[in-house]
Amino acid sequence: MADADAIEVELAFDERCERLRVPAGTTVRSVIERSRLLERHPEIDLAHNRVGIYAKFVSLEALVQEGDRVEVYRPLQADPKELRRQRTRA
Repeated sequence: MADADAIEVELAFDERCERLRVPAGTTVRSVIERSRLLERHPEIDLAHNRVGIYAKFVSLEALVQEGDRVEVYRPLQADPKELRRQRTRA
């Protein structure tokens, strides 16, 4: 891949970030696959885990741009609103 055709992005999951150089026109899904994140974390299911760029939800087919931070989110274990209600009742 020629450097002129490559962009640098970050991939964030589980409080860790890694930088990757990918071809311009790469999708969020491709960034995740190229990073081998799914091999290291088999609990991630892209059919269920949401993804985003800088805390904004995007589709797996969204194109990344130079400097983007692709984020893979864990499913919520509990509803934050319900947790607040429980704390105020206690």
